[in-house]
Amino acid sequence: MATVDGSDAPDKLKGKYAAMIVCWLLGIGCLFSWNSMLTIEDYYVYIFPHYHPSRVLTLVYQPFALGTMAVLAYNEAKINTRLRNLSGYALFFLSTLMVLVLDLATSGKGGIGTFIGVCAISGAFGVADAHVQGGMVGDLSFMQPVFIQSFLAAFDNSQDGLRKGAILFFALCTIFELFCVLLYAYIFPKLDIVKHYRSKAASEGSKTVSADLAAGGIQTSLKPEAQEDPKQLERLSNKELLLQNIDYAIDMFLIYVLTLSIFPGFLSEDTGKHSLGGWYALVLIAMYNVCDLIGRYIPLLKFLKLESRKGLMIAILSRFLLIPAFYFTAKYGDQGWMILLTSLLGLTNGYLTVCVLTSAPKGYKGPEQNALGNLLVLFLLGGIFAGVTLDWLWLIGKGW
Repeated sequence: MATVDGSDAPDKLKGKYAAMIVCWLLGIGCLFSWNSMLTIEDYYVYIFPHYHPSRVLTLVYQPFALGTMAVLAYNEAKINTRLRNLSGYALFFLSTLMVLVLDLATSGKGGIGTFIGVCAISGAFGVADAHVQGGMVGDLSFMQPVFIQSFLAAFDNSQDGLRKGAILFFALCTIFELFCVLLYAYIFPKLDIVKHYRSKAASEGSKTVSADLAAGGIQTSLKPEAQEDPKQLERLSNKELLLQNIDYAIDMFLIYVLTLSIFPGFLSEDTGKHSLGGWYALVLIAMYNVCDLIGRYIPLLKFLKLESRKGLMIAILSRFLLIPAFYFTAKYGDQGWMILLTSLLGLTNGYLTVCVLTSAPKGYKGPEQNALGNLLVLFLLGGIFAGVTLDWLWLIGKGW
């Protein structure tokens, strides 16, 4: 078994592009299960016409995600990252499988019992998401920023809305989630560049990567200077990290408060009737996803990456002008303007998310970067929860 002290130069290590591909696939696995329920929401609207599934399922999902993430972020330094991420992907797999089983068992019929079952599975997705999203972002925070970009760049897009399409889609999702479990367990930890960064984090005092290093065939050894001076293994507490990066945390919260107050509930239910008919909501969601993906890769061009803390806050606050823009466009504008606004919403969401998550960890030790990544994801989930709650305000005056 090899021994690495984390001092090798990362540019000499192989596997950077393989790691980017693996991160992208793992990101797809993180989003596939839950977002697949949003993507085929026209199927759920069809079988649950009176329960507002596009809003209710998100509202059920978020407390489980936020509560679990809060517990995991608080205990981050004591948690085995490998076990955490594998548990999350395994739960994604089982939850996706249960959606498929429930639909087949009920023959695609609606009703309150079936809807409660779907809501319970939505809660399980929330628990799984807290395990994987926080664990992976924390893990990748002490590696190269491009790994986080690849992980966050995953998105899904399906236009199959009725039962046969839904069954096929969830069957594919189930298989893909199992693939992600195997990918994280046996491929990702063995990439040279991943082993380097995890060894470096371990040499700086991180205890969360030991199982991942063992899976990669590595025993860690402390740097001589760290053995002589134990203070080098000390790290800032979560409270200290949060106070030093409170603006980044607020950034993450505000990005997703705005996005989830509009997407997907408003876009799927409150945009009126247009010439595209039933395809209109699908086109809007597809445009959001595509532009969100593009936005997450824009920061690869360094001259387009926004790193100023003040600049990020100004850009994020300016996005709130989209709320009146969407309101008046839905009331008076045509579908072209709505598609343009939706594209802008997705583009800025992806761009600003990556800018914050890749800028915040700079200058910290590996264990601190891991902890900070978890804290930022906690505020991200808090923003999502607040956003889907505020999304209901669009229904005021609509008689529900």
